[in-house]
Amino acid sequence: MKKELKIEDFSASLFWDVDKSQLDFEKNAMHVVEKALNRGTWEDFKTVLSYYGRERIIEMVKNIRYLDKRTEQFSSVYFKIPLNEMRCYNWRQSNPSHWDY
Repeated sequence: MKKELKIEDFSASLFWDVDKSQLDFEKNAMHVVEKALNRGTWEDFKTVLSYYGRERIIEMVKNIRYLDKRTEQFSSVYFKIPLNEMRCYNWRQSNPSHWDY
């Protein structure tokens, strides 16, 4: 695990919607991981993986409420998490949307 994480370690556009000076990487860990998975680059993913560690990210991924379908599948395969253990998958199953055309 890295000793210190800085906002400059991520893509410049990843945290456009938050006050970068107020972002606490421990308090807001779930938000950081969710952003890196959904909207980040491969480098952003590797940064959160090296900082938080695999086991902590697995626990966060299981509890994230929304991941897009691709990220959900990638996370399930990469971290070897059954889909039915992921909150985002269960939430999507209980809230079906209209057909995709």
